[in-house]
Formats: sequence, structure tokens, C-alpha cells
Amino acid sequence: MEIDSGSTAWMLMSTALVLLMTPGLAFFYGGMTRAKSVLNMMMMSWVSIIVVTIAWVLYGHSLAFDAAGDGEGIVNQFIGGLDNIGLAGLVETATKTDGTGMPNLVFSAFQMTFAIITVALISGALADRAKFGAWVVFALVWATTVYFPVAHWVWGGGWLSKLGIEDFAGGTVVHINAGAAALAVVLVLGKRVGWRKDPMRPHNLTLVLLGAGLLWFGWFGFNAGSELAVDGTTGLAFMNTQIATAVAAGAWILVEKLRDGHSTTLGVASGAVSGLVAITPACGFVDPWAAFVIGALAGAICSYAVGLKYRLGYDDSLDVVGVHLVGGVVGAVALGFVAAYPFAEGQNKGLFYGGPISQLGVQVLGPVAVGLYSFVVSWIIAKIIDKTMGFRLAQDDEVTGIDITTHAETGYDLGTVHASGVSSANGPGVPSGAKKVDA
Repeated sequence: MEIDSGSTAWMLMSTALVLLMTPGLAFFYGGMTRAKSVLNMMMMSWVSIIVVTIAWVLYGHSLAFDAAGDGEGIVNQFIGGLDNIGLAGLVETATKTDGTGMPNLVFSAFQMTFAIITVALISGALADRAKFGAWVVFALVWATTVYFPVAHWVWGGGWLSKLGIEDFAGGTVVHINAGAAALAVVLVLGKRVGWRKDPMRPHNLTLVLLGAGLLWFGWFGFNAGSELAVDGTTGLAFMNTQIATAVAAGAWILVEKLRDGHSTTLGVASGAVSGLVAITPACGFVDPWAAFVIGALAGAICSYAVGLKYRLGYDDSLDVVGVHLVGGVVGAVALGFVAAYPFAEGQNKGLFYGGPISQLGVQVLGPVAVGLYSFVVSWIIAKIIDKTMGFRLAQDDEVTGIDITTHAETGYDLGTVHASGVSSANGPGVPSGAKKVDA
């Protein structure tokens, strides 16, 4: 089949947009941490790009999208084969056999960026207190044992795919998966020193807003790109993404205003992300009115869900559970009611469009199965790492700050006062008529 240059160009752009989301996430998470942890938080996202790229090229694509054995056995329901180790087979085949006219390597690169950001999402729950080396090991093992199999379940011909689950761009594969893993790991790590006693407010809300803007921008590639073509569904997914995100951001700050008496920049950024998360599984399956409803539900529900950590006693530093796990469930389950455009075998319309209740059952089963699997395996991985190399940073290093103790760097050099570069008796950069300030 000849390459469709239009679709291929769009998919290359979408791939770049999704990859940009991970540095955007680094800004978003980095701004939400305390100043002494900002570099480590960003490094956790950056190293996710490195680790997952290597794993994906070596074996990840095969485990997620190849058929195991004859493609029909019980093994193939849960994990792919190893036919394309090192992506070798994808180079030999010019285009995907599904009729999209897109090179296989472009499809693989697009899916790789999803794996990268899913791993990076987990890191937000671990801020301030996870050993960097332990995080690298966890990222590699988790991608191998959790993300690649779950991607196969839903998108690679596995058992949830055969049941007809609807997950357009990763509400189950990405957000519920990452949120459940985050919950498991923070239970192993324990709470930060001073949690609920010391103020742990975001140190730079400007970075948070910048990161949220980059995520919103990149998410159009995430959602609309998941059509793997340029057609009407691509446009539907694009518009639904915008609608749900804007409405969710508005709903979050409205809840803040009614509940707390003021709307915040952190709230508008978190609300936007909650809408992006919730519309991800639904964007290509629902009408715009439904995107509006999903966004409103996500913004309101997630604004309350982030407070669950204080009621239940788990220290999810940057609200990965409250936004990604809960938001992913909202979007996935909503499809059982409002799906209007199912397009794969076994998929059905939602209850509001006359569809069977069985579709709602599948939309509930998927999040439950993926959430439980991810939680259990993540807990086991984290526990093994903790018992062997240690997952938790030493208390003194945590109090001092992980940036300086682990990376020998600080995000902000505030040790000197700079002026116009004039030298004087006070020291370089301090005018002679000025009073010297000791930092």
C-alpha cells in the first residue's frame, strides 16, 4: 500500500506534540513542588523519556502490539509476542496493514510517546522523597510488566479489546494505569517528612501554568492523533478535547469559589488537566454536548477527589490519584452512557443512545481490572526495590532537599546579589554606593 502523505504528516506532528507533553509535565510538576525539589521532579520526567524509549525500541512495541504465537491463544489475550525485537520488522514493512497508509515506524513512535508520559505521570506522587536510582529501576520494570501488557489488553488485540472496551486515546491505558500505580508506590514510600504539619505549597505557579499550557497544546496530538488518520473523527476528537478541557477548568475554579471563597491559578491548571484526562478515552466516541458534560463532571469531581488523601492518609504529593485515576474513571465509565460513535467490532453505543447495558459493564470492568492489576504489580515492584536497593531517600537528605543531595544542583541560585556587573569593594556586581546584602 502506498504511503498517505497527509495522514503521515499529521501523525508525525501528533507524535512530536505528545512527546512535548512530557517536558510540559516536567514544568507542571516542577512548579508544584517545593523549590528544593524542582530539579529532581523535572529529572524524573526526563529520565522517563530515556528509559522508556530504550525499552520500547528493544521489546516494548512487540509486547504491546505483536501477536503471541498464533494470535488466538490464551497468552495473546494478555501479552504480545516478540516478532519485532529492535523494531527490525517494522523497518522492512513500509506501511501499516490496517489501511491507514502510515509507515509502521511512525505508528510505533506515536505509541512510544504514550508509554513515556504514562511512566512520567506516576512520578508526581513521589515528589521530595524517592531515590533517583530507584525511580529509574521502577520506571523500567513498571513499563515492562504493567504498561506494555495493559496496552496490549486494550489496543493490541488483548482480552479487553475483544470485549469491546472503548478507550480512544488512553483513559484506561494511560491515566487509570498511572494513577493506580502512583497510589501503590506512595503507600510503600510513606509520607513526606512534615506532611500535614509543614506548608508544602507549590513554589512556582508560573511554571505550573506554563506546564499546563504545554500539556493542553500537546494533548491535541494525544487525542486527535489517536484516530491515526485525518478525517471527521479527527476533527471531533480535537473539538471535544477543547470543550471538555475549558469546561473542566471552569468547573474547578467555580467549585473553589463556592467552597473556599476564591479561585486559584493552581485550580485552573489542575482543572484543565482533569478535563484533558476525562475526555481522553471518550473524545472520538461522543458528541460535543457529552464532552461538555464530561468536562463539567471531571472538574467538579476531581476538585473534591484531590482532598481524599487527607481523609484517607496517603501522601500523593501532586494529586496524581485525584486527577488521573479519578478523572480517567469518569471518562471511561461515561462512555457506557454517552458513546455515540462506536467503530470497532464488539463496541456499542451508550445507554443514552439505545445501546446495551453490557457496554457500560465493559466500561466499568476495564478500569477495575487495569486499576487492580496496576496497583498490585506496582506495589510488588516498589516493595522489592525498597527491600533491596531502598526506594525512600534518607530523612536528612529529604529535609535538606533532594536537588542538592542527589543532583548537587539547585533550581535557583540565590547566593549572590547581582546588579549591573559593576565591581566594587563590596564585591563583584555590587555598586560601591550600595549596602552589601548577605544571602
